Order: sequence, then structure tokens, then C-alpha cells
Amino acid sequence: MKVRVKNVVKMLVLAGVFGAASSASAQSAGQWTASVGVNKITPHVESGYISAPALPKSQGDVSGDTQPVLVFAYGVTDNISLEGALGTPYKHKIYGAGAIAGTGQLGTVEALPPTLFFQYRFFEPSSMIRPYIGFGPTYARFQKATGSGQMTALTNPGTGVPTTFKIDNKFTYSGQVGVAVNFSERWFASAAYIKTKLSTDVHFSSGQNQHMKLDPSSVMVSVGYKF
Repeated sequence: MKVRVKNVVKMLVLAGVFGAASSASAQSAGQWTASVGVNKITPHVESGYISAPALPKSQGDVSGDTQPVLVFAYGVTDNISLEGALGTPYKHKIYGAGAIAGTGQLGTVEALPPTLFFQYRFFEPSSMIRPYIGFGPTYARFQKATGSGQMTALTNPGTGVPTTFKIDNKFTYSGQVGVAVNFSERWFASAAYIKTKLSTDVHFSSGQNQHMKLDPSSVMVSVGYKF
């Protein structure tokens, strides 16, 4: 009888140890996570008109792009996290719209939109499924803007001088909704929808300007590990 009691006590102690280890390795306060995945950015363009002497009602459109991402998160508490992502620049193509729709590709530009999310994660750290919401600042940086011959023909015809352009960088903000699924004590998958408020201005070397409301949405999926 004493032997059986001792065995039961040992089993309870071991269960407590394993339970504590499970709790410590869950997505919780003081814990770092890293994940890799892909993110697709889709601009929702409301274009202003290119200023004179362009053809009246000349507008623009911007394509989306998908790039790999590396996502880091830190648990401030069991329910509050900070999250940021690193990735390669998104490469967007620019097309004519409005009066110049169908004129082909006018240029390309690269964008880097780093965001720091302050997240609230629902349920307990050890839950298999944890929905979350996030909000945070975004810095939209545009680089390597390159115009095409078609852009020159539309904005600076007859001069033979190629038109170049630049897009203003902007501080703005983004909102996020997502869900994480814990497959084990260490491994998890995550999916998120992100919406960014973004308006900016395009400046052409020919002296023209254009206002662009982009308001991109993003869909990100990743697989990660808890340290």
C-alpha cells in the first residue's frame, strides 16, 4: 500500500513538472517567437488626376505584389504582444487609368512598409487557437522609382527628355486581425489580415504632380517557433 502511495506521489510530482514546462513554453509573457511566411499586398487605388499639361483626367493604378517575410513577436504579458516583420521590398507596377487607361505600364516602384503592431491575444497562452487583433504605426518608404518610355510620351511629349518620378514617404497606421494555431508546445501557424491607411503624392520631373490614395490590404500566412 505504501509503495502504491509513493508511486502515485511520484506521478503527481512528474505531472506537475511537465505541466509547468508546458505552461512556460506556451506563447506567454517574456517569450519570443519567430516565424517565416509570405505576405501579399494589394493596393486599393483612388487616383487623383495628373496635373497639366497632361491629358485631362489622366489617372494611375498600382499592382499588388507578394514577398517572403520574417516575423518576430515578444510577449509583454500573456495577452499583450509586440510584433514586427522584416522582408524584401515589394515591387509594384504602375499603369495608366482614367483618360490614359490601356496605355500600358508607365513605371515601377519598390515599397517597404515596416509596421510595429501592439497586439491583444485572446484566450489563455496554452490554448490551441488564439485569435488576435493589432494596431500600430507604419512607415511607407518608396524607392527605385523608374519611369517607362510610355510615361515620357504622356507627360513630356516631343522633348526626348525621359520623365522620372518620386513618391513621398509617409508615416501612417495599420490595423490587424488574425489567428494563431498552436500545433505543439513550440510550433504554431498564423494567418492575418492587415489594412493600412495610406495617401501620398507623386512628383514628376516634368513638373506635374498627382495625389494617390492607396489604402493597401495585406494577407499574411506564416509558420513559427516559440523560444
